[in-house]
Amino acid sequence: QVQLVQSGGGLVQPGGSLRLTCTASGSIFSIYTMGWYRQAPGKKQEERELVASISFIRGGGGPHYAESVKDRFTITKDNTQNTVYLQMDSLKPEDTAVYYCSAGLITTQTGWGDYWGQGTQVTVSS
Repeated sequence: QVQLVQSGGGLVQPGGSLRLTCTASGSIFSIYTMGWYRQAPGKKQEERELVASISFIRGGGGPHYAESVKDRFTITKDNTQNTVYLQMDSLKPEDTAVYYCSAGLITTQTGWGDYWGQGTQVTVSS
């Protein structure tokens, strides 16, 4: 069993900052990649947008960012804690969405799988 637990988010004015945190736990053998997706209001689950991703393996490349968030958002990680962070600066109203953490990893029991966090609301409004 693998769990991704998110924290952070909330309401912020345009131009403000927020930080999201996601920690993976459970029967994890190895994490390959973690990232953040967002689902804007009125969008379906299959329309979630990849915001940023980062590799947990040596030589894996990245991080990668959506064009809409480059130079404003920063994804970082702590390999020892199986944790990924998303620092969001210069937030805009169009960043309003539910943000989901994701992980591609291998478990000790079932092999490869994609896992999701519970989602965190980010609202940018004056």
